[in-house]
Amino acid sequence: MTLDEIDEYATSLAGCKRKGHPGRVAWYVDDRLVVRQDEPGTVLVRVGFEDRERLLDDHPDTFGLPPRWEKHMKVQADLDGDADAIRTAIRLAWAMQKR
Repeated sequence: MTLDEIDEYATSLAGCKRKGHPGRVAWYVDDRLVVRQDEPGTVLVRVGFEDRERLLDDHPDTFGLPPRWEKHMKVQADLDGDADAIRTAIRLAWAMQKR
């Protein structure tokens, strides 16, 4: 996926808006993080711990967990990974933030 594809998908979700600046774009719903640009070629998706474990188990080539994010409800997605899995993670993040 590209950041443009992330933008197209994330902003299609009700209330999800793009913020930030080039090099550090992010998408929020009600000022709560859904997904943001992370290291080159990756995005950081805010998901609950159970969803994170399921994503890591089901798509190990797409999702990872750098040590600095272990205590946070976040997972790192490789943009070269499974686009459908990344969209699923974004939708999970959006749903969590809508609560």
